[in-house]
Amino acid sequence: MKLLYVFDAYCGWSYGFAPTLAEIARRHPELPAEVVSGGLFTGARRVPIREFGYVQGSNAKISELTGVRFGDAYQRLIADGSFVMDSEAAALGMAALRAAAPDRAVDLAAAMQEAFYLDGLSLSDPATYRRIAEAAGLDAEAVVTALRSPATRAAAEADFRRSRELGVDGFPTLLALGGQRSAVLARGHATADQVDRLLAVIR
Repeated sequence: MKLLYVFDAYCGWSYGFAPTLAEIARRHPELPAEVVSGGLFTGARRVPIREFGYVQGSNAKISELTGVRFGDAYQRLIADGSFVMDSEAAALGMAALRAAAPDRAVDLAAAMQEAFYLDGLSLSDPATYRRIAEAAGLDAEAVVTALRSPATRAAAEADFRRSRELGVDGFPTLLALGGQRSAVLARGHATADQVDRLLAVIR
């Protein structure tokens, strides 16, 4: 059995779920965890953040339920309203980081979200991935170069395709996969204890 985590780096609920995922990974080192990017802000949804009037209300609820903090730099982005969230660019970044350290994908996904939701950094900017890679002790130059590679683009597209094939229509979604079976462990919000109870049932 393994865990499959489908998230979108620009999804506030995914950001709120990161501590739960980290705790589940800590409790279950025997379960490999794979991270796949979903496409929340693509196509016609790549518009200035001011178009999503629900963001601030959602963030308040996310903070209340999960305890995560939204940084001042991010709050300034929201107040300005012109920033465009691009999930394709974020998926490229996730694919480039994941290729550099596949066994650290959970931590790297969390680092991406902290870069945006705490530090207000764009996940379309190669400098953001250089910073994440350096902080993680990875080859930053290799990660930045990989952002432009056909292999990385193919991996990001494969993530979107896999998300659709699994029937994931909301982020975050945590699945347990084993053989030909899959089970949903969490969708949106859940505590580590809630996930653990479901794991105990299906194992």
